Amino acid sequence: MIATDTSLITSQTFAANRAVGEVAVEVRADGGVTRRGPVHEAGSLRVRFPSPEQQGLSAVLVNTAGGVAGGDRFSISLDVQADARLTLTTAAAEKVYRSHGPAAQLDITLKVASGGHLAWLPQETILFDQARAERRIDIELADDASLLLSEMVIFGRSAMGETMQHGRFVDRWRMRRGGKLVFAETVRLDGEIGALLARPAVAKAGVAIGTALIVPGDAALVERLREAADTFGAEVGISAWNGFAMARFCAQNAAKLRADMMTVLGRAAGRALPRLWLS
Repeated sequence: MIATDTSLITSQTFAANRAVGEVAVEVRADGGVTRRGPVHEAGSLRVRFPSPEQQGLSAVLVNTAGGVAGGDRFSISLDVQADARLTLTTAAAEKVYRSHGPAAQLDITLKVASGGHLAWLPQETILFDQARAERRIDIELADDASLLLSEMVIFGRSAMGETMQHGRFVDRWRMRRGGKLVFAETVRLDGEIGALLARPAVAKAGVAIGTALIVPGDAALVERLREAADTFGAEVGISAWNGFAMARFCAQNAAKLRADMMTVLGRAAGRALPRLWLS
């Protein structure tokens, strides 16, 4: 009888059933019109270009795996060439499911060349109880490139009576402008996430957090955004430094976060948000 290592077989089976997806997109300016360059798709990730915008090109990311599970690996790379303009969103909120094994890996690289503009506007990321996810966002901007970035994270589907009590979420951001590191941050929530979020100095029982990053940004932009403070349903902090502005959000539910994010993005962008945000 040949002995078998059941733990090894289980591990190999688990790895073979993990979703892997990759999207790499390049857009270029041609006579004042933004056009698609090379597009690479692999695994469960797809990108679609439903219609042109008034300025630039719009794109939608689709995850055909139907969500993110432990051990999944996804990579997204956007390269906006000189004077090109790209707005990207997702077809729906991304759900990260529970995992008793390794964390899901999400790697995002955003590059914008001279005179280019990128609006990175995915819909919410929803973490289920015992979800494990590690995300890395690397941003490289030319000195005169511009960026509008939104990220929202929801800890459990409170509207469904679900909460996130345990899990792991690591979110690493690095942004360089003109080759110089201007922003670096790592958020790490591990273990009893529900108890951590309940602390007054962390989220004061909030279950929805978000960040809007606007480049370039200055004190005048901050004041324009703060003019909407009376309409905010959540806690929102807005500031500017190193040539960019940032708004932080902490809300009691996803609906309040989304409404406040839309207000800030609308004022910062001066144009309509992707239609998928409004559906």
